[in-house]
Order: sequence, then structure tokens, then C-alpha cells
Amino acid sequence: MGFKKNLGLKLAPAAIGLSLLVGGTYAYFTDSAVATGTFAAGTLDLSVNPETIIEVNDMKPGDWMNRVFYLENNGSLDITEVILNSSYEVTDANNDNTDDFGKHVRVNFLENADKTGRAEYNDIIFSTTLYDLKNMAPDAVEKKIDEYFGEGSGLEAGTDDLMFVQFEFVDNGEDQSQFQGDSLSISWEFVAKQGEGEHID
Repeated sequence: MGFKKNLGLKLAPAAIGLSLLVGGTYAYFTDSAVATGTFAAGTLDLSVNPETIIEVNDMKPGDWMNRVFYLENNGSLDITEVILNSSYEVTDANNDNTDDFGKHVRVNFLENADKTGRAEYNDIIFSTTLYDLKNMAPDAVEKKIDEYFGEGSGLEAGTDDLMFVQFEFVDNGEDQSQFQGDSLSISWEFVAKQGEGEHID
């Protein structure tokens, strides 16, 4: 047997052992842990009770009507603002109007009783015509009267605010006959807004 052949036979087992050493596997301990989490969004759920705030017939200049309604937060998140978007539509019975009926109907926002802490309304805190109100966006749950008693602005989850409002067909001392038989339908949309994001524990 030649030297090269003999050397090759001797080196072959060493080469096989080296390949097993390099390409083989080792036994070792392992462990693992899994972390999970959930995110659930809260809800804004605003309602008006009753949904029909006013329905009246046979009004004449000088008449006024007081009404009461609730703004209710039935959601899981606090509401920081409730913006009032007001609109109306006039039906001219005799097609003789030279003025907008909405300019002659005044809305007197008497009070948000929860913000003042009073059992019933007292003073008119904000007054405007339906005509002007449609171009405004007042906050119905803002604390407008600077008093110690009553809640702060906003509407917490699971609470409601008691609202007092007055509608008045203004007698302007002039001939308002053009509005005889006319009707005016109002629509009030209350838009709830959440507060700013905050750190949650």
C-alpha cells in the first residue's frame, strides 16, 4: 500500500469526526414567555330627552313657552363639549313674507341647572333669535355662570344635564300680519366632543 493511500485511510476517520463536530447539534435548556394585551375603545353616546323639545300651535306675537329637556351621556367616555347646531325651515302659508319668520322667534337659554346648582331656572343667560342662532355653535354644557355651586363644564359619562329654555314670538310693536298661518320647524343637532388624549394607568 502506498504512502499516500495509507495516509488517506488514516485521515478519513478524522475528517468524518470533524464534520460531525462542525455540523452536529448540541443539547441545551430553553424557556419562553408570551405577553398579550388588549385595547378597547370607549364610546360617546349622547341623547336628548325628550327628542321633541317643543310643539305648539296658535302662537301670536308676545307669546312665550318654557321648556325643559335633558342632555344625557350614556357612553363610557366623558364629554367635554356639546355643540348646538341649529337650523329651521319656514312654511309661508300665504306666500306674502317679506321677512324671515326666524328673525321674530327668540330663544332664551335660561339655564343649565346642573352647572349652576339651582333647582330651577332663574336668569336668562343667553338670548338670540333662531335666525342668528343658525350661524352660531354654542356649547350647551359649558358653565356660563361663575358660581361656587354646580358642576364644571362638560358632561361626565353616565350623567345628564337639565336644560331650561324659553321660546318667544317677539312682539316688535309693528305689523307682523305676514306671519299669520305660517309655521316654523326647528332642528337642533347636539354634537358631543371627547376631551384630549391623556395618560391612562
